[in-house]
Amino acid sequence: MSLIPSFFGNRRTNVFDPLSLDIWDPFQDFPLIPTTATTALSVPRSEFANETAAFANTRIDWKETPEAHVFKADLPGLKKEEVKVEVEEGRVLQISGERNKEKEDKNDTWHRVERSSGRFLRRFRLPENAKVDQVKASMENGVLTVTVPKEEVKKPDAKAIDISG
Repeated sequence: MSLIPSFFGNRRTNVFDPLSLDIWDPFQDFPLIPTTATTALSVPRSEFANETAAFANTRIDWKETPEAHVFKADLPGLKKEEVKVEVEEGRVLQISGERNKEKEDKNDTWHRVERSSGRFLRRFRLPENAKVDQVKASMENGVLTVTVPKEEVKKPDAKAIDISG
């Protein structure tokens, strides 16, 4: 559950969500990473930003119903074979995949490229009541739905006691 509601569409962000493992990059708008950084980070910011954008911009909704935790991800243009859903040790749900770039023809003139390509990876720490051995996933019309059933909360049996006297 998020602490900050969004101003757009009554959605909630996961900025301060303790169950989210999202990565926030404080240097997102810097033009260059210092060259003293590791070789992976010493590339110009635009290339690194594109890779990070594909990684972090896959939007996923997580709702909890009385029976399950339900995750929905918009993955337009991807086939189910291109998406991987896993549960790692420590009750971590991982959703990953890759959208390949469209092949370029030398005769084509691109006016705008807005669709992201590359790999994406999102992780969510599942709560204690999640049945991680019964996770189900389905993909329909570019929407991935992952359902994680919850353990039933057993109510303590209450037995009525007659009062004598």
